[in-house]
Amino acid sequence: MATSDKNQSNQKQNEADDAAALKGSNTVKDPDQWTTGDEPMTGAQQSYLKTLSDEAGVEFDDKLTKAEASKRIDELQHKTGRGL
Repeated sequence: MATSDKNQSNQKQNEADDAAALKGSNTVKDPDQWTTGDEPMTGAQQSYLKTLSDEAGVEFDDKLTKAEASKRIDELQHKTGRGL
C-alpha cells in the first residue's frame, strides 16, 4: 500500500473512531434531554436565532427556552444553508 493510501486509510479510521466516541459521549444530547432545557434561551442563542430568522424571513420568537431555541436554530440552519 502506498504511503498516501495508508495515510488516507488511517485518517478515515481516526474519523470513524472520533464519531463513535462522540456518539457514546454525553457532550451531544437531544435538547429534550437537557436538564436546563426549560430555562430561557442564552444570549448567544438569541443573537444567532435573530440573525437566522431575519435571513429566513420568519418571525423571531424571543420567548423560546434553551431547548426550543436549539431546535429552531437547527431548523433555520437547514432552511438558510448556514451551519451545514
